[in-house]
Amino acid sequence: MSAYIIVEIDVHDPVGYEEYKKLAGATVQAYGGKYIVRGGQTEVLEGDRQPKRIVVLEFESMARAKEWLNCEEYREPRKMRHRTAKTNMILVEGV
Repeated sequence: MSAYIIVEIDVHDPVGYEEYKKLAGATVQAYGGKYIVRGGQTEVLEGDRQPKRIVVLEFESMARAKEWLNCEEYREPRKMRHRTAKTNMILVEGV
């Protein structure tokens, strides 16, 4: 069953975050993932949450998504993301 990683991102180092993006994409692809949403325009329809940037990744399963997140190839890019942005991330199973 497909699984989705949903990330809410508040970038505080735009230059460093651009470098992160260059490295992260190849690791997502290597684990069979794909970007569904990558920082497009957002509009709040209900509630008072004001996300600055949203990213949604699709993987073949929850297990595969976690393999990507914790893989050796993503270790350094992940550290870059933590240095350049504040993130909230969830994993959700699709239908």
